[in-house]
Amino acid sequence: MEIGYYVDTIWPYLGPPLGFGLAFLLISRLMREKRRPSATVAWMLVIVWIPYIGVPLYLIFGGRKISKLTRRKSRINIAPPNASSGTVKSSPFGVISKGNRTEFQQTGVIAFESLVREIKQARTSIEIATFILSHDAIGRHIVRELSLQAKKGIEVRLLLDAVGSFGKKTLYILELEKAGGKIERFMPVLPFASLGKANLRNHRKIAIFDNKRAIIGGRNIGSEYMGPAPSSKRWKDLSLLIEGPAVMQLSATFEADWAFACRGKNCQPREIKPVEEYRGPELSTIEIMASGPDTLGDPLYEKILSIIQEADTNVAIVTPYYIPDEVIQRSLIVKARTGKSVKLLIPKKSNHPVTDLARASFLRELSEAGVEVLLYTSGMLHGKAILVDNTIAMTGSANIDLRSLFVNYELGAFFYDNGDIQAISNWIQELSTDAEPFHESEKRSFLRSTAEDLSRLVTPLL
Repeated sequence: MEIGYYVDTIWPYLGPPLGFGLAFLLISRLMREKRRPSATVAWMLVIVWIPYIGVPLYLIFGGRKISKLTRRKSRINIAPPNASSGTVKSSPFGVISKGNRTEFQQTGVIAFESLVREIKQARTSIEIATFILSHDAIGRHIVRELSLQAKKGIEVRLLLDAVGSFGKKTLYILELEKAGGKIERFMPVLPFASLGKANLRNHRKIAIFDNKRAIIGGRNIGSEYMGPAPSSKRWKDLSLLIEGPAVMQLSATFEADWAFACRGKNCQPREIKPVEEYRGPELSTIEIMASGPDTLGDPLYEKILSIIQEADTNVAIVTPYYIPDEVIQRSLIVKARTGKSVKLLIPKKSNHPVTDLARASFLRELSEAGVEVLLYTSGMLHGKAILVDNTIAMTGSANIDLRSLFVNYELGAFFYDNGDIQAISNWIQELSTDAEPFHESEKRSFLRSTAEDLSRLVTPLL
């Protein structure tokens, strides 16, 4: 008899118990992960009601802080041990350093010119981590510049997220390896060495030069984000160059990520060298904060929540995607209802239609509570920023969505000095001139309402 005969005979008896057993194990794991209640319920519904889809999706994408993976990855150092206590000190959420110089890059042209200039001027080392390295003219140009530096004997390390830059390790990137540069991919999805890791993506953007200067922010490397000439199709974004002691924490973050990505080659995080305070006027105090499966708790989320809740007069948020958890949503509503000025600036139409549907009910709640919701109309808005009471400002790689706040490896920078706060404030004001107020139409079609409801139901899984 054929094997298929026995399978057809036995499966009706073994299939249901095996299915229930697997569902029980997955639900038990869900409860142990201490997720937000909405995320737990959403995954449970998918696993129970559509198991043939829900179980494989959870096994591949359901991981958050997977213990085996996080134990293999070095924890991000809170403060480099060789830093002087007067310049660099730990905070409850990250590392605060004094004596930095900042240079905000509000256009893609400035960002491109700065990146190319820093690559060309590097004398000892270049480290770049990016979520996306596009296979376009800009991506090729940057790789070409890196290859030229590698040929001169300068150490070049390029860290790409395996999903964000999926399939991008083609011949033009291999040119860098031939020149002596090193390329690693962060947490490849294939082979499935550890189920659930496809959900854990490195969304950090860091470029470090000679261990002294660094560029961070929301920009990936591609024509959508930067270029040598202005473009009406380019996304609006924000990044900045930092020079000073804050670079030490950025180096610590990169080293931990790099060592994890090339762990099969016995890579270890390198010692972080001291960086002197910048000598000059208008020095900046910066709090660098990493967040993700390699940190204790959710420091970036907790810091954002704390400054919102402590706001005395005003809160302004810029984000490309707005899918908050219940606490942030309620905090903004309470601030608006108690007379505080609360502004949310988002793109009128983002590059992810499902997130636009999912955000609709959140926006209606905010608008009804008195929050000024503005829709940016001059293309895609990809920048991220928060401004509170004109006394603290933030930018970085994280969006105000569940994935950035609770799942991804992210990086944020908080600023406390007038010059930096004013730069971010001016950027937000400039964006606001190209925005229109959010107005919810009284009549929504049944199809639209259903799509919004379903999108909000699955937002914990996005």
